[in-house]
Parts: sequence; C-alpha cells; structure tokens
Amino acid sequence: MSKSLLFIPDISGYTKFIQTTEIEHSQHVISELLEVLVNANTQDLKLAEIEGDALFFYKENEIPSQENLLAQIESMFTAFYSHLKLFEKHRICPCNACATAPNLQLKIIAHSGHLQHIEVQGTRKPFGEQVIEAHRLLKNSVASDNYALISRKLALDIQLSPYYSSKIYRFRQGSDQYDGREMEYIYSIIDPEELPLKTFIQPKPLEFDTPPDLIIEQEFPIAAEELMEDITNYTMRHFWQKGVDRVEYNEHEVTRIGTEHACVINGKHLDFVTVSKRPEPGTMVYGEHTQSHPLFDDFYQFYIFSSNSKDSSHLKIELYWESKNYFKRFIGWLIGKKAVEKNSKKAVESLLEYVKSKQKSGI
Repeated sequence: MSKSLLFIPDISGYTKFIQTTEIEHSQHVISELLEVLVNANTQDLKLAEIEGDALFFYKENEIPSQENLLAQIESMFTAFYSHLKLFEKHRICPCNACATAPNLQLKIIAHSGHLQHIEVQGTRKPFGEQVIEAHRLLKNSVASDNYALISRKLALDIQLSPYYSSKIYRFRQGSDQYDGREMEYIYSIIDPEELPLKTFIQPKPLEFDTPPDLIIEQEFPIAAEELMEDITNYTMRHFWQKGVDRVEYNEHEVTRIGTEHACVINGKHLDFVTVSKRPEPGTMVYGEHTQSHPLFDDFYQFYIFSSNSKDSSHLKIELYWESKNYFKRFIGWLIGKKAVEKNSKKAVESLLEYVKSKQKSGI
C-alpha cells in the first residue's frame, strides 16, 4: 500500500476570536475563510472533516511532488490572506468580529503515512496512528501562529531539504515530544507580504451632485450599532420589511461593500448590492443600490446611523433615484416619490415596532 498525504489548514486565533467578538459575525467570518481554503484546493485533496477552525484533508495512496505540495501550501496561504484583505477594505460593520478579522492567521500541517479507515454513518474517514500524529503536530513549539509545518517523514518522502529556501519559504528544523516519543519536522514562517495576494482597491464612497430625492428620519431606543445590525443582517428583514415574500442572500457571508441580496415580492426579484457613501463625523452608513426597481433605472437608499446615547440612536434614510428615459421620469414624478415615501415610512414604522418588541421580550 502506498503512503497517503494528511493535510490540515488551521485558523490561528480562532478560540480567542470567537470568545471576544460578536458570535454570529465571527462564525460567518470563519465560515467564509474555511470555504476560501476549500476552494484553494489545487491537488484534488479529499475533505475528511471540518474541525471547528480547521479542515482535515487527505490524499489516499498518493503524495504530491515537492513542487506540487509547496504550491498547494502557497495557494491556501495566498487565498486566506487575500480574503482577509477583502474583509479589511470592504468592511462596513463596526463590530469587533469584523474589525479584528484581519488579525487572524493560518498554520498548515502536512504529514504522511499508511492510512486506515473507519466508517461512520456511511461515511468513510481516515483513522489510525498517522491521523493522531498529524493532529498532535498542531500542538508544537513553533514560536508563531503563521507557518507551514511538514513532518520529517513527509519531508523525506518528497526529498525536501530542511534548509530549503525560496521567496516564500525559509525552512528550519524542529521537534517536540508527544507521549514520550520525539517527532521531528521542518517548518517555515510565512510572511504574507511575500505572497502574491490579490489586489483589492478600496471602494470609493459614492458622491451625489444633487440632494436626496427623499429623506426620512426616526429616533430609536437602541444603540446605533445594534440598529445597524438589525438592518444589515438579512435574517431579520422579514420582521420589518412587510410585503416582501423572502430575502435571498448568502447566509454564511458578512454584509460588506459588494455583497448582494434580493427581495422577492410577488415572485419578482429586486436585486440589491451593498454600497457606501462618505459618512459625516460621528455617523455610520449602510447603503443599497438596485437597477431592478420597477419605477427607476437606478435606486439608492442609504441608512445613516448616529448615536444619541448608549441606548438611543437616530436613523436618517436618504433615497436617490434616476430614470434615463422621459416616460420613466414622468411616471417617477407622477407616482414614484409618493409610492417610495409611503413604503419607506411603513418600513421604518415596522422597524421601530420590531425594535420595541425585542426590548419587551428581552431579546
């Protein structure tokens, strides 16, 4: 039987991240990053299990070449840190989870050996001493949370020198005692600055030459950050957006500039993308743009949050719209503004009722 590869990418700082930040957003952030790592699988590795903050991959009866293994490790580090850059540049949420996500790091453990398997509820999973060894290597004495570690066994299998050096890798030797037995490995600290990260341009806040076509304002008896969460968290939309059959969106994604969602009304989709405009001092802004509004070619709505006190906030909604042809402009002038104002005020009233009902129920 040929040897197999065991491969474990593990997100460093996960436990502290979950314990000290908003739980729902932190879960979404980790979920996104795990998905990014899965999509960065270039060697046809099989995913045996998702282990909280880690992924357990294996490649049965085959070990990639030295070149392919190092390329696979680089691919995952590059995808991971590119996505953290996206978080940082496109963030609109002020919560600790979204603000501290760029501090997360990645370590990857690679090991080799002869695999056994166990079947659990019809699913065949790697099992045995080699699997235990790979997981023990996660608990090592490397003085970093951002590295690639390759067991001595695997390094010998792929003829990787413990002194291998390149732009990305600068390997050195290490070892640790596990159950009275020493396990040797080589490891390289990974510098994200040396990775070929994707470039993300900081989204430019939208600017308008004319004042809003409509402004609606309302006081709320909750903190501005909490009110912003009620509006930007699409799982809550059905509580206050009356007349909307459902909201379609990526449930495992934190709302940020560029994310999309759709409001389905009477079977028709109103597709939105998240945008932003420059906030005034002391305010937070969340915006939505659609080109599928029935009355306008371009329709923007910006929710502007400001704090009155610890438990009180002010919401200002600015709406802009534009139609390119005369007929749509005429219809918009005739009925558009009244219809938008009526629907928007109704939504704000429902939002206020929802906020008050949460307070009464202690949610």
